[in-house]
Amino acid sequence: MAAGRPEAQDHPPENGFTPLEHPVPRLLPHIDGSVLPSLGGFGKHQKQLVVLTWIPALFIGFSQFSDYFLLAQPNGTCVQPLANHSNWTAATPPVTGTGGAPALQLKGNGTGEGYGDGSGLLCACKEWRLELQTGLSQNVVTKWNLVCDSAWKVHIAKFSLLVGSIFGYLVMGVMADWFGRHPVLILSVLFMLVFGLSVAFSVNVTMFSTLRFFEGFCLAGLALSLYVLRIELCLPAWRFSMTMVASFLMVGGQLLMPGVAALCRNWPDRDDWQVLQIVIISPFVLMLPYVWIFPESLRWLLATQHYRRSKAMMLRIAKKNQVDMTTEPSGVLTELEQELHKKPQRTCIVKMMSTRNLWKNIVVLCVNSLTGYGIHHCFARSMMDPEAQPTALCHADYYTMAGIAVATCLALCPAVGLMGRRGGLLTFMIITALASLLQLGLLNLIGKYSLRHDTVLRDSLNRRFSVAFSIIGMFSSHAVSTLSIFFCAEITPTVIRGGGLGLVLASAGFGMLTAPIMELHNQKGYFLHHVIFACCTLLCIICLLLLPEPRGQPLPESLADGESFTRQTLLHPGEQHLLLAKSDGDYSRVHDTPLHLTATGGATVAVATALAAVPASYALATGGEVIGNRAIANGV
Repeated sequence: MAAGRPEAQDHPPENGFTPLEHPVPRLLPHIDGSVLPSLGGFGKHQKQLVVLTWIPALFIGFSQFSDYFLLAQPNGTCVQPLANHSNWTAATPPVTGTGGAPALQLKGNGTGEGYGDGSGLLCACKEWRLELQTGLSQNVVTKWNLVCDSAWKVHIAKFSLLVGSIFGYLVMGVMADWFGRHPVLILSVLFMLVFGLSVAFSVNVTMFSTLRFFEGFCLAGLALSLYVLRIELCLPAWRFSMTMVASFLMVGGQLLMPGVAALCRNWPDRDDWQVLQIVIISPFVLMLPYVWIFPESLRWLLATQHYRRSKAMMLRIAKKNQVDMTTEPSGVLTELEQELHKKPQRTCIVKMMSTRNLWKNIVVLCVNSLTGYGIHHCFARSMMDPEAQPTALCHADYYTMAGIAVATCLALCPAVGLMGRRGGLLTFMIITALASLLQLGLLNLIGKYSLRHDTVLRDSLNRRFSVAFSIIGMFSSHAVSTLSIFFCAEITPTVIRGGGLGLVLASAGFGMLTAPIMELHNQKGYFLHHVIFACCTLLCIICLLLLPEPRGQPLPESLADGESFTRQTLLHPGEQHLLLAKSDGDYSRVHDTPLHLTATGGATVAVATALAAVPASYALATGGEVIGNRAIANGV
């Protein structure tokens, strides 16, 4: 069976009988093929709404990367040490998504350099003078002196946003399937403003972490609802390009974030981090008019049989796209009138477990998303230069990651256009696996079997190869994560698209959560962490071959549509038809020898008689005629 879903039968049965029951709707379930084209296709109405989904992507990018500045580790000078009364300086590497643990580095007075774990001589200080070099003059760490024994609170604050996002994706995804995309969007915007602005007025780090959890929860609901609405507005030819524009805007927010932080530096009346938090949350006020100007998803209304609301929305869309529904020949509106008596039917993501193929596809994409984001941290940490100055390290790593994200988005467009969704995802996963295995194995071979006497050259080559493989791995793993999320949105049916996409996004959140977990444990077990994710990439390569190819296919609407959305067979439908036609021609001469059939025995005649009694339509559909001809030929 080819990829896609079987089309509804548009012609009466050939046996001459007409069904006695009410006919199953033939046009309303085919939204991409019938409903949207009758409303003007991807017209003015749809384009305006897609633009409205792009605008918040920039603000979401600000919020997602705010931890790099709100929780950045400062340079510290001990003003009043405990052991002696001489001043000494300690510098902590800036906390980034790829940075190490906030260990203090001792400098000056000829004492050398060393690292500590938050206790002992390096933290034997009564009073600190902390100084930031990341755009702000004061942040959460400097506000409440979260260094040494209190450094673990920084990781808890970073956990809070990610854990809140994970719960938000799971809960809001189910709510989007049950109550609709529009209520989840508006609810997320309202609470995002409440909790986001409340974060700026936190009085201690506990309040800050708690409010950041709810901010992440609402941010997840906002991002998920916009993603689903954007996908469901577009026809197959526009889905990927419209999604990539939103991805570019989110990366743009990442690139602009250092400039925004610099503008909030040295604010007269408030702390810098409070001003930054207010600045990145306040633009969401622009989304409050979405209550009136952004409608519910027409695709979700039709899939859940909200036909009365669907009729009113279809008339508004047709008017906006300048389409006269009274003269449209497809009969979509006429068929909708006949279905107004039906009651709405909602579906929960739990029903996915009753399917045979759909749940496997979603699980494969969850593992892909988890692996992509998890191994991304491994590559990013390997790229860091431990000998660089903290300030240079922070800016270099941040802009390197942003540049890699831009390059990934640029490369995804032609790659997916040429190879499709499955081919592009498989290619980038293979590159990720190769980069990971080469980084783990080749560098050890260089140090063990070659250049054993020239340690300087050996270390230099190791460093260069490590950086090269890290950049390649970050590039490909980012592509894997982005494409896995989009892949899930395309193959998950409309009735559970929110829940399915929430599962994949929550898996991505678990992958990103590995970064602060490793930092909390001072990077202990990092090598094993990398090895585990490298093995997962090999497993993903095998599983990706089982996925269907959704490029150019209409979105599945019901669970039955999603279940029949399987991968392509070895032969295309046209090739199978030609093969059957060729087989028919080879054995057509058997029908011209009726006398010879009598000599073949009663068994062969019985087979021929039984096949002759089968209706012609069934024989052509199943290939029974070919089988019968072959049986007769063997009998002869």
